[in-house]
Amino acid sequence: MSVVDFNLYLITDRLTLPAGKHLLTQVEAALLGGVRCVQLREKDLPPDDLLTLAIEMRMLTAAFGARLLINGHPEIARTVDADGVHLGSDTVDIEETRRRVGSDKLIGVSTHHTREIASAAACGADFVTFGPVWFTASKAPYGKPVGLDKLREACTDAPLPLFALGGVTAERTVELQEAGCARVGCIGAILNTDDPRMAAKELIRRLEGP
Repeated sequence: MSVVDFNLYLITDRLTLPAGKHLLTQVEAALLGGVRCVQLREKDLPPDDLLTLAIEMRMLTAAFGARLLINGHPEIARTVDADGVHLGSDTVDIEETRRRVGSDKLIGVSTHHTREIASAAACGADFVTFGPVWFTASKAPYGKPVGLDKLREACTDAPLPLFALGGVTAERTVELQEAGCARVGCIGAILNTDDPRMAAKELIRRLEGP
């Protein structure tokens, strides 16, 4: 298994970008701000279009020495030599994915309940995301926000690195840290801004502390 050596996990959603902004340009700015891991998550794209975007994203992240994970497509991850795969809680087959991508690749898993965290760890995941902590439109289909109390419980018992997501902002990192969480995943807090570089820098500054 690979080491999870990042505390900010950037997740893409090109459909929510500010008007006139392009996904690769926004991600490049975030990488300039210090982002070291990107999940390509464009679920509406057909496989051929996703592969084309994945190739471009692989070239971009490689130029910054950053990790790239592909959401839900182990074969595309292998084709572009991504650093791993992210699996949704409704499509989890961690052991099969591990066989397909290799032992040296990262596997992340989305979780929304504490019981899913233990299951992901037992099956060989490297890390999990947990949420949504607060309401956010991108996570609305997964039910009500779990809240800070559930996040605190999850962090206390989590046997592997856990990234809080859902409504994450730089200002809310204080509450997340008080709940025992030092890692976050986000979309809008970085990509839906006019200055992703500065947004990423501020998130990292707050996560890493003085």
